[in-house]
Amino acid sequence: VQLQACGGGSVRAGGSLRLSCAASGRTFSGFAIGWFRQVPGKEREFVASIWWSSGITDYAHSVEDRFTISRDNAKNTVYLQMSDLKPEDTAVYFCAARNSNTWDNWGQGTQVTVSS
Repeated sequence: VQLQACGGGSVRAGGSLRLSCAASGRTFSGFAIGWFRQVPGKEREFVASIWWSSGITDYAHSVEDRFTISRDNAKNTVYLQMSDLKPEDTAVYFCAARNSNTWDNWGQGTQVTVSS
């Protein structure tokens, strides 16, 4: 499955952004879709995930009260609604998909910059 992520940008602290991850080549059925982020010089970290079929979600502790992951079946798209953004949320955000234990399908990153 090919992934296309978009929606990044620059906002002030406290602001909101919505990232989108669209699939091409096949549907997300049977996959988990996740969002990760990476700051230069640091490892890529998990942000949130959703199982397409069941809708079961998981969040990193640092974002669980501020970010919401959701899916739109008709558009074959996963969203990450980010609210109350903080400067420490600044990173390149990636979406990924897996139907096994390995996140082996990755989209390109989208930059999110939060200024104080």
